[in-house]
Amino acid sequence: MGKRTTESESGTERVNLKTLAELLQLSQTTISLVLNDSPAAKSIPAPTRERVFEAARKFNYRPNYFARSLRQSRSMSIAVLAPDLSEGYFTLVMNGVQAALIEAHYFYFTASHYWQPELIKEYPRRMMERAVDGFLLLNTHPDFQTPLPVVAISAHTPSAGVTNLVLDHRRGAELALAHLHDLGHRQIAMMKGPEIIPDSEYRWSAMLEVAQRYGIETGPELQLQIPAYNGSPESGYLPVARLLERTTNFTAIFCFNDIAAIGAIRALKDAGLRVPEDVSVIGFDDILGASYHTPSLTTVRQPLEEMGREGARMLLQRIANPAQEFPDEIVLQPQLIARESTGAVKREFPAGKTSNPGKTETSKQELLV
Repeated sequence: MGKRTTESESGTERVNLKTLAELLQLSQTTISLVLNDSPAAKSIPAPTRERVFEAARKFNYRPNYFARSLRQSRSMSIAVLAPDLSEGYFTLVMNGVQAALIEAHYFYFTASHYWQPELIKEYPRRMMERAVDGFLLLNTHPDFQTPLPVVAISAHTPSAGVTNLVLDHRRGAELALAHLHDLGHRQIAMMKGPEIIPDSEYRWSAMLEVAQRYGIETGPELQLQIPAYNGSPESGYLPVARLLERTTNFTAIFCFNDIAAIGAIRALKDAGLRVPEDVSVIGFDDILGASYHTPSLTTVRQPLEEMGREGARMLLQRIANPAQEFPDEIVLQPQLIARESTGAVKREFPAGKTSNPGKTETSKQELLV
């Protein structure tokens, strides 16, 4: 039996459900259940489900939810999925996304899943019902299957049909720790992000690796973690307040992000410590308010607007050229922005010495010497 050539293969038109069923020798019902991620699809063998998705991507199939003419190839809209759209990281990324989409005369729908697994699976179904042309994921694992193009920003999840845009976290850690090392810091408290955020583990591993290379102390007593992220400076305030209860044997703090760094500075101030005279603080992201905080925040700048703009452009390219090969990963570079929250070391501790500024006035005065 000779190979059947479809209009989709020649790049003129997408296949319909009937044609896709004939190509795969499966029923239209089976294909519909799989592509809509219906609960009934769980009874279909995994290899069959993957074969359906692979063919849907290859032949540029999309569900015809609104009985739209098959000659109309695009809805000129995409879906943007994010944990939330709080101030900071997401504000800047979305600035870049919107700029690229406006330039291309594209519309977008946004949905915040708040890390709820059921919403991460449900929202893509709802977005496909609105006939979006593709998905842009912000800090969100592509834990769903779709025949549509997908671009993920800061997701770090290799997946078929997905292009990942990520930051070079090792370079970011090098910039921050080299800056602190040059200022004389050797005892640096380091903050890990919440486990639920994809960037956390990658950034943390880079921080520990670079710190070891610079001979910076990274013992458990100087490690802290944000247990859960709520987009508030409280995410940095509480871990640093607990750190200060057990030790002040550090001269700098490398925070997970700028929001946490702002909270960390407040915790230090409430403990009677000055930034940067007693403790230097460095953040990550370079959010809009970083340069206006007091003191202005030294930070590792992620090119967040560029990431959003590039992510949107890459998705539009994938939508327009479904047969083209695209990279699995695009790596962007960070930049150190030195401001007022870091300075040269003005105090040192003998190895193993710890102090608690809250116990006595004497210890507090020693800390400020």
